[in-house]
Amino acid sequence: MATSGLQAQFSVYSKRKTATHPIQTASYQAKATPHQTKATILDHKAISTLKPHQKPLLKHFAGLRPSSENHPTLPENRPSPPENRKPLVVFAKKSGRKLEGRNLRVAVIGGGPAGGSAAETLARGGVETVLIERKLDNCKPCGGAIPLCMVGEFDLPLDIIDRKVTKMKMISPSNVSVNIGQTLKPHEYIGMVRREVLDSFLRERAAKAGARIINGLFLKMDSPESDEAPYVLHYIEYSGQGGVGEKRTVEVDAVIGADGANSRVAKSIDAGDYEFAIAFQERIKIPDDKMAYYKDLAEMYVGDDVSPDFYGWVFPKCDHVAVGTGTVISKPDIKKFQLATRNRAKDKIEGGSIIRVEAHPIPEHPRPRRVKDRVALVGDAAGYVTKCSGEGIYFAAKSGRMCAQAIVEGSENGVRSVGEEDLRRYLSEWDKTYWPTYKVLDILQKVFYRSNPAREAFVEMCGDKYVQKMTFDSYLYKTVVPGNPLDDLKLAFNTIGSLVRANALRREMSKISA
Repeated sequence: MATSGLQAQFSVYSKRKTATHPIQTASYQAKATPHQTKATILDHKAISTLKPHQKPLLKHFAGLRPSSENHPTLPENRPSPPENRKPLVVFAKKSGRKLEGRNLRVAVIGGGPAGGSAAETLARGGVETVLIERKLDNCKPCGGAIPLCMVGEFDLPLDIIDRKVTKMKMISPSNVSVNIGQTLKPHEYIGMVRREVLDSFLRERAAKAGARIINGLFLKMDSPESDEAPYVLHYIEYSGQGGVGEKRTVEVDAVIGADGANSRVAKSIDAGDYEFAIAFQERIKIPDDKMAYYKDLAEMYVGDDVSPDFYGWVFPKCDHVAVGTGTVISKPDIKKFQLATRNRAKDKIEGGSIIRVEAHPIPEHPRPRRVKDRVALVGDAAGYVTKCSGEGIYFAAKSGRMCAQAIVEGSENGVRSVGEEDLRRYLSEWDKTYWPTYKVLDILQKVFYRSNPAREAFVEMCGDKYVQKMTFDSYLYKTVVPGNPLDDLKLAFNTIGSLVRANALRREMSKISA
């Protein structure tokens, strides 16, 4: 995660357009259609009259539960939900075709945060769910930072969090460093996770809720010839120790594509291309005394040497650090940028040995098409990674859950068919809630990542405590925090001053190099 000052400055604009609460499954408002009645449309006033056990589930909360001693294991039979986890209950708004003798069948392609969250929500909501994932030990090259609100909202156990980062250093092209995190409260932190651990936990929890997990490679899908016909998915299932699997097919009523930036589901619906970055990361085992330095500290480096349009990072994990960088506009030079990132941090990682090398594409903006008929895209497959910060884990899990909620709601807990209009409710809610965030971070990247003088101004701004408070509050809780008008005005003047100095410095550097 990269923090920035202008995120605070844009908070007033975003607050007017951004919903600051998660989707409530029974609160969707719509105009009545020939298939609807006024009695079946619930609004916020109607919810207030419901009894406690009838109110929508999946509320946002920030409380943390104790870590579990043992992770859940895959069940032989579908169990009842745990006593402390109520089944997902929704109320009818629109009546699709009543399914006879079976429940709605949905396939989730991809088992990362988006796929795992979607599969769990579907299974708890009465939908017959299958999740297909090729790499069950996937170690995606990801910084692994998650906001505090995700721990509570997704009920994550504390034992899957490697480090609780409370201090961050932003380091400029000239190696001027600014300490970030001075405004964090004692209980606040940024969680650092390994993707193989987080993803496995979410998949296992989906299986415990009743989803069928398949270790398989999705190949293609045959589109239905009518509204009532199923999708036929072709995949290779790997069940033994060998690398050769068996070709299989499965019929489903709807599909959620959570299969990453190179999504085959996206290609199947002609979702369109997008710009993408290449992320390169090395996991480095460093001596214990140097690991102590990174106990609760993360570092971010900016400069043309580490990336012309992104940043380099050193993020702490359980017993090693993740060192990486990324770029969109200069992909062939990614290894050169990675070497520069290691050199910038060499005194602090000296004596370390590389234990794993990872590379992966990261989308830069949402795809032109994210829903078609009964197929929807979520997570990286949809393009939900923010510019400037490169954050994607929370948005992946959130989009998976929101999409699944729309399907559960539209199918009345799996007893009716769904159509494109049901999936578009998820898309509408997503764009209304998060589109301003993506636009603001896009602007920040264009303003502050365009030159080294601009990056110096960026780091200078990050030293302001008001900027830190606004930025961290927005990041940790995924809400737009209202600012103090006087401080907002001061921030605006400071931003202009930083940019003026950056432009003056750039002109002087141009004269020297001419």
